[in-house]
Amino acid sequence: MQPHRPLFRFAPSSLLRTFVALPLVLAASLAAAQQDPSSFPLDSVGYLNEELPRMEAAIAARDRSFFHGAMARTVEFSERWGFKAQANPDLAKYPMCTEAVMDYVVVGMCRLNPTSDGCEPGLAPRFEANVQRCREVAARK
Repeated sequence: MQPHRPLFRFAPSSLLRTFVALPLVLAASLAAAQQDPSSFPLDSVGYLNEELPRMEAAIAARDRSFFHGAMARTVEFSERWGFKAQANPDLAKYPMCTEAVMDYVVVGMCRLNPTSDGCEPGLAPRFEANVQRCREVAARK
């Protein structure tokens, strides 16, 4: 019998807390140049359309290392837009998009280890609803 191999290198709860703290990190990192806020939904959808298939492949392969890069890409995307309302108040009109971008890494991690701290039962459905609403807003632009 093989010994149990931990899912994460770090304690799952501390890693998930890091992902959950992402919005605070994003709010603290003010972007120097902000783009036209009306383009944000479309750019968010483009980002998610690129990331979500990669996330699905990582989940299927049980590739935990994917999420370290995914978090870095999410931070980079957010810095480009000046997340959240403190840095770019015009993005406050698109909470469905900001929340979808921020939650996608946590949702993926929770799909790998659903019993980890921070994996709420309503997280995945709320994420899917935000992605759908963000796509709808982007389609109107």
